[in-house]
Amino acid sequence: MGLSAQRLRLVAVNIDGVLLSDTFSPVIHDFVVGRGGQYTAETERSIFSQSQHIAGERMADAVPVPLTGEEAMRAYFAERDAYVARHPVTVTPGAERLLRRVRDLGLQVVCYGGLAKAHFDTHLGAYEDLFDGPGYVCTDGFRPGIHEIITQTFGLKHDEAVFIDDVARVAEEARALNVAFIGHPSAYEHSFQRQLMLEAGVRHLVDHLDQVDAELLGRVDAEAAAGRSWER
Repeated sequence: MGLSAQRLRLVAVNIDGVLLSDTFSPVIHDFVVGRGGQYTAETERSIFSQSQHIAGERMADAVPVPLTGEEAMRAYFAERDAYVARHPVTVTPGAERLLRRVRDLGLQVVCYGGLAKAHFDTHLGAYEDLFDGPGYVCTDGFRPGIHEIITQTFGLKHDEAVFIDDVARVAEEARALNVAFIGHPSAYEHSFQRQLMLEAGVRHLVDHLDQVDAELLGRVDAEAAAGRSWER
């Protein structure tokens, strides 16, 4: 293969915020601030990449308005629908090139995220032939899903995969499992994810998907082969 991979077999790519535009950060921020809450790094840490059940409870906790977790989640999705009506979901520039590049390098690629597969089908269905395995894995029942995707969906070992995600909580889990990670933090002005990723010790941060090229994947592969995905 073009990469001559020593260790990597799988590239797992998050859907919202990586392959698709970030339609979560602005809505969660406005949900909290609009109800009189303080939007902090800890707010993001507690909500992002959680199951919908837990995220609803955490959003309810973040505001002084009395809400149950279920009420918060219903309100959140209603506000997200309104946001998406004004700012339609788009495929991130470079997404298709990334998928084709990964496949050309001889690696498998899968998409994952917290929404049902219909979300993937709607926005990325045109590229379904570029994905392996089930194509998309809904991780709402087992966030963040790193261990499950690697071992259960693909039957691989932790050090045979790299995850590309926009959330630091996923990076923290990757570090705990010694799974390679590439951060693609949101450019949203109120986002704390870049800061949180740096605090988590993420070695590889990219602003554009074209930066995830053969050279970077080669470095990530060499680090994984040496057991040093998280060592400086």
